[in-house]
Amino acid sequence: MAVQTLDISPVGRVEGDLDVRVDIDNGVVTNAWTQAELFRGFEIILRDKDPQAGLVVTPRACGICGASHLTCAAWALDTAWGTEVPRNAILARNLGQLTESIQSQPRYFYGLYAIDMTNKKYRNSPFYEEAVKRFAPFTGTSYEQGVTISGKPVEIYALLGGQWPHSSYMVPGGVMCAPTLTDITRAWSILEYYKKNWLESLWLGCTLERYEQIKTHDDFLAWLDERPEHANSDLGFYWRMGLDIGLDKYGGGIGKYVSWGYLPHEDRYQKPTIDGRNAAVIMKSGVYDGESDTHMLMDQKFLRENTTHAWYDEGGQDIHPFDRTTKPIQKNDLDHAGKYSWATSVRHIESGRLEAGPFARQLIAGGRHGESWQHYDGLILDMYKKMGGPSLHLRQIARMHETIKLYRECERILREFRLNDPWYIKPKEKDGRGWGATEAIRGALCHWIEVKDGKIKNYQIIAPTTWNVGPRDGGEKLGPIEQALVGTPIADPTDPVEVGHVARSFDSCLVCTVHAHDKKTGKELARFRTA
Repeated sequence: MAVQTLDISPVGRVEGDLDVRVDIDNGVVTNAWTQAELFRGFEIILRDKDPQAGLVVTPRACGICGASHLTCAAWALDTAWGTEVPRNAILARNLGQLTESIQSQPRYFYGLYAIDMTNKKYRNSPFYEEAVKRFAPFTGTSYEQGVTISGKPVEIYALLGGQWPHSSYMVPGGVMCAPTLTDITRAWSILEYYKKNWLESLWLGCTLERYEQIKTHDDFLAWLDERPEHANSDLGFYWRMGLDIGLDKYGGGIGKYVSWGYLPHEDRYQKPTIDGRNAAVIMKSGVYDGESDTHMLMDQKFLRENTTHAWYDEGGQDIHPFDRTTKPIQKNDLDHAGKYSWATSVRHIESGRLEAGPFARQLIAGGRHGESWQHYDGLILDMYKKMGGPSLHLRQIARMHETIKLYRECERILREFRLNDPWYIKPKEKDGRGWGATEAIRGALCHWIEVKDGKIKNYQIIAPTTWNVGPRDGGEKLGPIEQALVGTPIADPTDPVEVGHVARSFDSCLVCTVHAHDKKTGKELARFRTA
């Protein structure tokens, strides 16, 4: 049987813009290409602008994780200018990003991912009818409740920044807000509402305290069988159906993972530097190699971008972001043997290509590297080993498992605010280089800035999408999603739901695709896509 090539454009419900080409041989994907077709050019927009322009411009890079970009932009300038940041401001920055992240969890799972489980391809599963009842778009009981509840946490963000999305309340030297006791009380009530009406009652089927007792894969299986409420919760139901329909059998990827770490500690990063960040974040950074079962810290000095297969005229060499020039090719012809994407390929100079995202964060959380006081959680790493490595299914479990930790950190921050202490210390502007990083809910995000003569000389962004959707590198090593697609079973090439399922397990965001057609001929004139 001849190899069949399938082009999917666009893959819906993924971040920004994604086209996929796959070769299928005997019902299995044998080769894949991921193509980012939309050029954004934020690096060019920011060139020669005021250094603080990044605070306003970069949150527009994504329609659903603007707080993460704002966090990076603020810390990048803080490290470039050598500012001092009050502990209240660090807490307020962290809270803004955390509330944006926990709103993403139910919105992502119900609105973008679980929809696929209602596809007719799974109608022979004994769980299918219940999946349709719970997860069907707009009409599903869990869909409706989950998507509705997702709007609550960002009400806390609005208490800090005045609006969500695209607030610019984080600035070099702190934040431009000073919450009142009334604001803190309202934030507590919003958190409690989120926990009571979704996190415990619908997602877990138990209290947070009971779920937090789960430390290993065996603990999880025992929890599942402990009470009907656990097995019939949305988490329990997804676990059982996912195994039944084989989601644990494909979508593995490259087996190496990265996290910048996130949530600077309020007492350890008040005078931020690039080199001092690793020892000051609550959730530690790291690189995890699944083959050798080893952890090490992640350092931005080891990162390189390659443009061999990207539409940039920059020599195709491995380049550190501080040295990039961002020269887009005007005539960007599509050539899957040559250049085929606006995304660059990102690699670690020692460890190679790496997967970013919640799954990566949880595998790294299971390492004993880093500082003794930093967060440790070995559950997902234990599942990874007991279940035979990475999979589409485990990637979702890891993402949703993180929700409880993020929620708890929101609670801790509300307790730690000292309302009468400073929220902002005016910085002294100067030339220099800075770097800000965090973990957007979708994965490792970082900004580099160089300020010269009071203007931005160079601004570079590497988003989770860049890590995961990037094309082949100079050594022809496939990107994380390209590699994860290889081995994917495609039973019906006319309805390749599995391709979208794999892609969305890495990197999902809300996307709108608008098509313009000629009314007489029906020919497509243009296609617009936006997050």
